[in-house]
Amino acid sequence: MTVLFADLKGSMELLADRDPEEARRLLDPVLELMMEAVHRYEGTVNQVMGDGIMALFGAPLALEDHAMRACYAALRMQGTVAQYADQVHQSHGALVQIRVGLNSGEVVVRSIGSDLRMDYTAVGQTTHLAARMEQLARPGSILMAPETLALAEDYIRVQSLGPRPVKGLEAPVPVYELTGVSSTRSRLQAAAGRGLTRFVGRDAELQQLHQALDTAASGQGQVVAIVGEPGVGKSRLTWEFTHSHLTHGWLTIEARSVSYGRVTSYLPVIDLLREYFRIDPHDDPRMVREKVTGRLLTLDRALEPALPAFLWLLDVPAEDAAWERLDPPQRRQRTLDSVRRLLLRESRAQPLMVVFEDLHWIDAETQTLLDGLVESLPTARMLLAVNYRPEYRHGWSGKSYYRLLRIDPLRPAGAAELLAFLLGADPRLDGLKQLIVERTDGNPFFIEESVRALVETGALAGERGGYRLAGSPRTLTIPQTATAILAARIDRLSPADKRLLQGASVVGKDVPFALLERIAEMDGDSLRSTLARLQAAEFLYETQLFPELEYTFKHALTHQVAYSSLLLERRRALHTRIVEELEHLHDDRLAEHVETLAAHALRGEVWEKAVGYLVQAGMRVFDRSANREAVQYLEQALGALHHLPAGAGRTEQDIDLRFLLRHALLPLGDTERMIAHVQEAERLARAAGDDRRLGWASAYLTNCNGLRGAQDEAIGCGARALQLASGSRDFGLPIMARFFLGIAHHCGGDYAAAAENFREVVVLLADRPDERFGEPGLPAQCALAFRSWSLGELGRFDEAIAVGAEALRIAEAVDQPFTLMHGYFLGIAYLERGDLEYAVPLLERGHALCRATDLHLWSAEIAANLGYAYALADRFDDAAPVLEAALAEATATDLKFTQARQLALVGQAYWIGGRRAEAESLAARALAAARAHKQRGQEALALYLSGLLADEAHAEACFREALGLSSALSMQPLVARCHLELGRLHRRRGKAATAVEHFAAATQLFDQMGMALWLARARAS
Repeated sequence: MTVLFADLKGSMELLADRDPEEARRLLDPVLELMMEAVHRYEGTVNQVMGDGIMALFGAPLALEDHAMRACYAALRMQGTVAQYADQVHQSHGALVQIRVGLNSGEVVVRSIGSDLRMDYTAVGQTTHLAARMEQLARPGSILMAPETLALAEDYIRVQSLGPRPVKGLEAPVPVYELTGVSSTRSRLQAAAGRGLTRFVGRDAELQQLHQALDTAASGQGQVVAIVGEPGVGKSRLTWEFTHSHLTHGWLTIEARSVSYGRVTSYLPVIDLLREYFRIDPHDDPRMVREKVTGRLLTLDRALEPALPAFLWLLDVPAEDAAWERLDPPQRRQRTLDSVRRLLLRESRAQPLMVVFEDLHWIDAETQTLLDGLVESLPTARMLLAVNYRPEYRHGWSGKSYYRLLRIDPLRPAGAAELLAFLLGADPRLDGLKQLIVERTDGNPFFIEESVRALVETGALAGERGGYRLAGSPRTLTIPQTATAILAARIDRLSPADKRLLQGASVVGKDVPFALLERIAEMDGDSLRSTLARLQAAEFLYETQLFPELEYTFKHALTHQVAYSSLLLERRRALHTRIVEELEHLHDDRLAEHVETLAAHALRGEVWEKAVGYLVQAGMRVFDRSANREAVQYLEQALGALHHLPAGAGRTEQDIDLRFLLRHALLPLGDTERMIAHVQEAERLARAAGDDRRLGWASAYLTNCNGLRGAQDEAIGCGARALQLASGSRDFGLPIMARFFLGIAHHCGGDYAAAAENFREVVVLLADRPDERFGEPGLPAQCALAFRSWSLGELGRFDEAIAVGAEALRIAEAVDQPFTLMHGYFLGIAYLERGDLEYAVPLLERGHALCRATDLHLWSAEIAANLGYAYALADRFDDAAPVLEAALAEATATDLKFTQARQLALVGQAYWIGGRRAEAESLAARALAAARAHKQRGQEALALYLSGLLADEAHAEACFREALGLSSALSMQPLVARCHLELGRLHRRRGKAATAVEHFAAATQLFDQMGMALWLARARAS
């Protein structure tokens, strides 16, 4: 809502020396003018405070344009009080000025009442800031906070006063002075000011409008009603139609109802006449009289008796004695007849299109005019085009010349076209587009406002048609404009209907009837009749009848607005009740409903049940490789756990939950959160004297430290884990400690020790190959995959490929992403040997799997290997985008365990592709990273790349250092490649004998290891 504060500035000085009765006579009219302005725009004056008022726009009933109404009310009260002040100054010599403050946002509104009287009060930060805006305002001014400006900026004029310190708030608040209204009166006009979006998905409706136009042109008047819920594009369709080339030769005049116009008779008619007579807002009464008289008599002098009625409507003195003698009912009838006669007479002169927008806000007098006009249409060359929301009712439906155009939300293709226009074609936005369509159900206005909100909050950067992700859009905030529209619709429901809708929103977007029936607190007949009304109003849909009746909300935004309209206490009570009813309804199959139970237990603050259900839900989705969802559930479980009383049992649960979070975070490659959780688990286990859990914490820290490139810490933690495992009866602890130590040795370059650790893991799990120990994959299979990689680095390719093939076979049988990813490590062994025909397909499958899932742990490594393989195969056009993806991923994450290797592989690929400068930069980065993280094997690879790029004076030193390191680590494939490059270097220097020695060594090694590609290159050299 929008909160308005207004008071009489300096009232104490004004009233100080005056008699109390005289003071009241001066003050009361000011208060009355303030309240009149509020009531004119359907606000609620909820407090009168001596010399001022507090008013609410949007409570107790929601208003979709509350900010705009509050601004109009503030301007009106300043204007009317200024007129009154002139009178007071002339008669009493007193200076009367008021100041006004506005702010918009969420507040809690509560009723305070009895049988005789009901008041409302609003509390919260929104109210506080509105009061501060009033206190900052100088006499005669209106100040507003940014929230009000954001909602009303298209309809008003403001002046920025810059940030101002506000008592009670830490940071200064931008303050704006309201100076007037703009010419914009509708959302469509506001959108046009920003640039209309592409018009999509309404070809059939336009065709029907054109058919009606042709029929009306022949003298058979037509009524076309465009009907749809807010935001679906009724006004846009009308605009496109009235501005099409087919309306050439037609006179089009338009009128619009406004949301606050029901209390003002003839407001749309006045709008229509102002457009017809071309009256400018600045025209004085004399000019208005001249324009009306001139056009009316030019059309037909027989219309002259209607002149007083038109002048009266336009607030110009009629100066007609006969008109003045008419009583109100006679004036009303004369006015209605005059407008109807004018339109019919104009339709004889030329085809006439009369447009009435937003009939759901129409006043009674305008409705009577429309009813009479419809009756006169059959023989007129007139098309009456109206639009309105489904709740509006009229009596024209049975007319043969009436046609209804129902406008529904855009179909998926239309929504996709609109979003392509708004966002652009970046494939990284595909997920966001799908999310927007799901949340808005294809409502065009909600789509546009959602995009606008994402831009304003920084989630999107760029410009229309060319946006890119700049933040996380996972929690898409409901635009305030959409919230206000939906809240206003909900508040127009009867109390019983609204209460049931709110109850249904707590159940969820999908609402099983059996569950709703248990929490509805109404009998069966009342429940069904209420649901029928909610269906008719299109808040709920019936989605299935069998096996159980179920409803769903029209779209997610309606569900969220209904849910947010409930106070927290009521929400908690309903969520708690739902948990109890679900347990009763599904007591024999709770596992099928664990996610739902978890959500309701958490929101109902049933903490003990929440922990249990959230853990079950987390593990359920973790088993489906939905790792982000698993992390969310488990973190919520951890938060819920801390609401339970402290004790030994809670400490153990806390540690175990953090271990589970480590498992779920691992595929995501989120080392920072992994380490934080495992280190806290280690602290808790040490404090509790729990050596078994302390051993597991050390094992996991071995892995975490290895992933972030802390090589010494990883080895140290691994040794500690093995020591603690020796005194434990836990079967899995020594196995996983060895496994994680193997990975640490692999990353550090001790491939022989790594291969031996992985072999021991495989042996120990020979009888239990499917054991997971909570890991996201099978440790036995992962050990095979890593062993294959380590053996490949050592040049033991036959063994590496056999072991890797077994890992792949197991992975394909399991068909689980994390396990499959390790199966594709076989491609790395083939790549090391140079067997590109086998390496590329495996690496491509791994790359595709990483892109399709959240396997960020391996996405950079696999992409780097694939890009390098493409480059070796002379497919650099294919390599380039993959290499760029590898670099982006390697740079964006905190994963350092093979980062130097990735940089070196990309650098080699760039060197092959002729992008030397980029390769040199990557060589330097790879060498620095490998040395910083004490990864000797990767350092050797980085030195090899440096040698490829160095001039002759430095190349030999790089190759010899790489040769020394790789020889010490038994990295035979790299040893052979170093010999090959040293041979080439000495050949260029003319040192044939030395060159031959190196070529011979390289050739012998390549031949022994079956590296055919490299053997051919060595022989050619």
